[in-house]
Amino acid sequence: MVLIVLLQVCRVLALCIMCFLVKGNYTDLQQVTHRISGGPIDCGEYSNLVMPNGLCRLEAILPQLEEHQCPEMLRCTDQVSFWMHENEESKQQILFLKETVSELQEELRNHRHRVKVLELQNEEKNRFNSSLERRMQELKRRHVDAGTLLHLQGSLIFIMQAQLRNLSILVENTRRSPGCMVNIVHSSPLLSAQEVLYPEVPHVRNCPVDCASIYYNGVRRSGVYTVVPSMGAMPVEVFCDMDTAGGGWTVIQRRQDGSERFDRMWQEYKEGFGDLYTEFWLGNEHIHQLSSQAQYSLRIELEDWSSKHKHALYDSFSIEGETNRYRLHVTGFSGTVEDSFSWYHDKKSFSTPDTGNICAEISHGGWWYHQCFFANLNGIYYTGGQYSPRGKRPLGPDGIVWYAWKDSDYYSLRKVSMMIRPHTFRPRLSP
Repeated sequence: MVLIVLLQVCRVLALCIMCFLVKGNYTDLQQVTHRISGGPIDCGEYSNLVMPNGLCRLEAILPQLEEHQCPEMLRCTDQVSFWMHENEESKQQILFLKETVSELQEELRNHRHRVKVLELQNEEKNRFNSSLERRMQELKRRHVDAGTLLHLQGSLIFIMQAQLRNLSILVENTRRSPGCMVNIVHSSPLLSAQEVLYPEVPHVRNCPVDCASIYYNGVRRSGVYTVVPSMGAMPVEVFCDMDTAGGGWTVIQRRQDGSERFDRMWQEYKEGFGDLYTEFWLGNEHIHQLSSQAQYSLRIELEDWSSKHKHALYDSFSIEGETNRYRLHVTGFSGTVEDSFSWYHDKKSFSTPDTGNICAEISHGGWWYHQCFFANLNGIYYTGGQYSPRGKRPLGPDGIVWYAWKDSDYYSLRKVSMMIRPHTFRPRLSP
C-alpha cells in the first residue's frame, strides 16, 4: 500500500514538473523540490524510520487534491499541443521554401545555360561575319586579277594573230626555198607573263643542227626545241640554255632534285631518259651525233647544298659511236673549280651496271669510269650531300661526286648540268 501511494506521489510530481518546464517556471520547480526535501509541505507529512535490515521506511499521508490544480496541467498540455501544431506548420513552410529555392536555383541554371548559348551563337556569328569579310576581300582581289588577266589575254590574242600572219608568210617562203622545215619551237611551261607578252619570233632559215643555230636564228629564250644533227640523224628534242654565259648551249645532262633515277642500263643511256625540264640524260647516241658535227666546248655547272656555285669549262668535247662504246674525248680545262674530270676520265669508254664494269655496279650509274672515278655526275642523289659507306652500305662511293669540291668521294652535290656548244660560238646582241 505504501508503495502504491509512493508511486502516485511520484506521478503527481512528474506531471507538475512537466507543467512548470513547459511554462518555463524553473524557479517554482526548485522551490517544490526544496520543500519536499527540507520539511513539512502542504501535501502531507513524511518521516524516516530505520528498519531492522537497515532500510528506510517512508510513510506519507497524501493531502486531498483540489480541483483547481488539474486545469493548470490541462492548460499546459493545450499550449504544448498548440506549439507542436505551430512547429509542424513551420516545418511545412520551411519545406515549401526549400522547394521554392530549388526551383529558383534550377531556373537560374537554365538562364545561365541560355546566356552561354547566346554568347556562343554571338561568337559564331562574329566568326562567320569575319569569314564573309575575308571571302569578300578575296573575291574582290580575284575580280581585279580576272580583269587584269582578261586584258592580258586580249593583248595575247592580238599578238598571236600578228604572229600567225608572220608565221604563215614564213612557212610559205620556206616552202619555196631549198632546205627543210621542222617544228623547232616548243613553248616552255615556265614562261613569265612578260615573255608571253613580248616573245621573240624565231626566224627559221634552215634546219637547226643544235641550240647555237637556233640562237643564231633569233631565238633568245631558254626552252625545249627540235634540232636535226647534220649527220643525217632523225630530229631530236633538246633543252636549249639561252642564258648561261651568252646562251646557245645544248644541255646533255641535268640533276637538280633527285626526281629521276640514274641507275639505268646500257640501252637506256644510249637512247636517253628523263624530263627535259627537270632531270634527264639526253642519250649517248644523240650526244655522239651532236658533238661530231664540229669542235664543241663542254661546260659543267656545279652547285652544293650551301648554294655555292662553280663551273668547269673544256675547249674540246666529243664522244665516239656505240662501236667504240662512246669513248670520251675532253681537253682544255678552265673554270672556277679544280678539274676532276678530263685528267682522269679522258679517252675512257662509257659503261653501265649491266656491262660487267665493277665500277658501274658499285656507283649505280652510267659514266666514263676508270678505277673508278674522280667525277661521277650520274651517281645516286643524296639529299643533304653527306653520306658514308657505313650509313648507306655501298661497296664504295656512289654519290654525285666532284672530288676536288671537298677533296672527298663522300660529298654529293645538289645540282649539276652538262651542256655543249660550238667552240667558235660568239654571242650576238640582236638576231
